[in-house]
Amino acid sequence: MGWGFTLRSLSNFVATPSSSPLPGGELEITLRLRAFASKKPTSAIGYLQPSDYFETHNKHWQNISGLLQLMHMNLIKLHQILILFCLPFLAHSATSAPDGEALYSENCSICHGSDGTGGVGIPLALPDFINQAPDEYLKRTIRFGRPGRVMPAFDKLSDSEINAIVAHIRNWSDKRAPAWDETPVAGNKQHGQKLFDQHCITCHGKNATGGTGTGVSFSRQKDLPITAPALNNPGFLSSASDLMIKNIILNGRNNTPMQAASTFGLKDLDVNDIVSYIRSLQPPLHSTPPKPEEEPAALIYESSYGFDETVENVKRAATGMNFRLIRDQALDQGLVEAGKESQKQKIIYFCNFKFLYEALAIDPRVGMFLPCRVTVIEHKDTVQVMSINPKRLSRLFNNNELDNACTQMHELYTSILEEATL
Repeated sequence: MGWGFTLRSLSNFVATPSSSPLPGGELEITLRLRAFASKKPTSAIGYLQPSDYFETHNKHWQNISGLLQLMHMNLIKLHQILILFCLPFLAHSATSAPDGEALYSENCSICHGSDGTGGVGIPLALPDFINQAPDEYLKRTIRFGRPGRVMPAFDKLSDSEINAIVAHIRNWSDKRAPAWDETPVAGNKQHGQKLFDQHCITCHGKNATGGTGTGVSFSRQKDLPITAPALNNPGFLSSASDLMIKNIILNGRNNTPMQAASTFGLKDLDVNDIVSYIRSLQPPLHSTPPKPEEEPAALIYESSYGFDETVENVKRAATGMNFRLIRDQALDQGLVEAGKESQKQKIIYFCNFKFLYEALAIDPRVGMFLPCRVTVIEHKDTVQVMSINPKRLSRLFNNNELDNACTQMHELYTSILEEATL
């Protein structure tokens, strides 16, 4: 038997304990009783009035009346009933912990690999990485990211979700997480800079700007699992403690180019000096960068030539800038029946393989808008030539090095479009 109460009536009833518990009058409780619809005529909306039902079904009324009497006696208030119904859901929500494996798969695996073996991102399961990384370092890294170095800041994840991700990552090691200690390391940063330039600059770059590219094989030797991080990055320096940095320098990391300090004859005080120099590079994490100039999503030019001539102009302009033509095709090819494609909408594909290789080495995600392409469309006697705007797309990748390549690509596209249309 299905039944329900109108909330307005229940609230009126509970708020007025002196009201009669019997149906009718101001109470106006409506019960949906489909099981008895065939026995008693229903109202226009398919409901039986309580008085109709109770006349022939006293046995059921006794049960319902008992409920109403309890409500009438003010033992159960409406809000208590609602809480009672919601309690199982609230309890489930409060007690069910976030699924770290699912969260990692959704947010991290695309760069770090489903099992932490790396890719665009570093291999988190590398023993000498995970065993040197305190949980607090991992949490802060997820929260702050690495501005301009591919790793985004996951500022929308809750603390409990980040904790669950870190717990999942920690499962890849059979050792306990190293202790977190924020005790500062004192040293001579001037001497530390000299030692850094002598021993560290080859991998970590001048001013500790880091290795180039990402973690994929285009950017590094295939036998190396990691690209040297940017030690001057505000995200890194806001995540790593001095003692963590010191421990890594002292012990190095197996299966990476990072060798132990003793290999270079460095003593404990020398390492303190290097740590002091690295710490001196820390900029404010939350400083407000200059707002970038708003960029349109596409570059669009109106051609002063006819459609066919404009298509040929685009091809000639591209080859004149050392691009190789790949093909041209109807814009709607594959979307409509063969032979019915529009003859006034074309895409011209072209590529400079040297530029392609260099761009992929910087960041393989750039492949989403390569090879290069320009679209020519004629609509209402107007011919337009258009392409994506690389400067707009570069904002998606959080990679300062790629920004430079996108700026270069923007200049090339602009030159081709101008030459083809002016």
